[in-house]
Amino acid sequence: MARHNLEKQLSILDFALSSLWRHRMKSLSVLLVFAAVIFLLASFQMVTQALSDKAKQVLAHTPEITLQKMSAGRQESIPLAYGEQLAGIFGIRRVVPRIWGYYFDEVRLANYTVMGLEVNEMPEGGRLGATLAKGVMPGPADEAQGRVVVGQSIKKTMDLAGRTTFSLFRPDLSLKPFEISGEFSPDTDILTNDLIVMNVADARDLFGIPAGLVTDLCVYVANPKEIETIAKKISEALPSVRVLTRSQIQKTYQVVFGWRSGFGSICLLAALAAFVILAWDKASGLSPEERREIAILKVLGWETSDILAVRSRESVIVSGLACIVGMTAAYIHVVYFDAALFRPVLMGWSVLRPDLHLLPRLAAGDILLILAFTVIPYLAATVIPAWRSATVPADSALGG
Repeated sequence: MARHNLEKQLSILDFALSSLWRHRMKSLSVLLVFAAVIFLLASFQMVTQALSDKAKQVLAHTPEITLQKMSAGRQESIPLAYGEQLAGIFGIRRVVPRIWGYYFDEVRLANYTVMGLEVNEMPEGGRLGATLAKGVMPGPADEAQGRVVVGQSIKKTMDLAGRTTFSLFRPDLSLKPFEISGEFSPDTDILTNDLIVMNVADARDLFGIPAGLVTDLCVYVANPKEIETIAKKISEALPSVRVLTRSQIQKTYQVVFGWRSGFGSICLLAALAAFVILAWDKASGLSPEERREIAILKVLGWETSDILAVRSRESVIVSGLACIVGMTAAYIHVVYFDAALFRPVLMGWSVLRPDLHLLPRLAAGDILLILAFTVIPYLAATVIPAWRSATVPADSALGG
């Protein structure tokens, strides 16, 4: 009995394959459209996951806690004296001042991110050298005045090939000269692509920030397990200060990438809906030849369930091949072409966009999500037409 059932299923599968081959142009058109829809959805999912992983990797060495002074819901400069008020909180390893902001280049119509750091005061400042492709991080003002480290796009945009000096305008329109002492690695482009790093004194001079004020304070904690506790104590000691932990910053990046991917996916739902309508039309629009084929099968003794099984096998084969083709194309698109189709959506408004080198990581949940959005609607769109085709009376089909 089991052998008979196996032979029956194999015969149904063989007939389904031969049916797809006989109507290969129709099957191929559905397959290509289906694969294109899966390609778009899978690409968005892969890019989002890869960007989130890369951001988490790069942000692993950011300060445990960042303090920003808020006024009327907006950030303003924070006094250095605030750092002295934290001396009594047990568990704080060090408080390091930082100045950062955006510099608009009117000639090239691009925004640069300028950051002033005292690398020698940071507990893990020596590890920042690992982010450089060449050169060294800028030292204290008395040792490395005017020296900076730049991202890859800064060098390209300013056309610095063959020279290591450039100038930026201060608020009073006087020029401040800089000398490049290092370049960030392309592996960190997601954060350093448009970044210029210098010491705090140079950043203060460039932006015209008064002495005793900085943009924010970086708090380093001795025990990572006490970050939330120390952050709560800081909030109580300095009520006017916004306290950001490293985990909150990481979640912000994930939310941003997730929102952009979700927005793009919603836009693709129209394409998915159009495909489902196409699949319904292709499956329900029986040609006279297909009607005669069904009638002959019934005359030969095929039951309605057998014909329904054939149509179901055809749908499974088409959807399976479309998944393989679509996901493979999406992987190639993300890895070898840096997600070129979706970069404007995912990378935001900046003129300086990094050269992404992403390695997508598809978990089982991501694959199931893609299947839920594509394969299940397609199968559902073919079930009823398949049942309708299987219940066509043999005499009416032969007569038509």
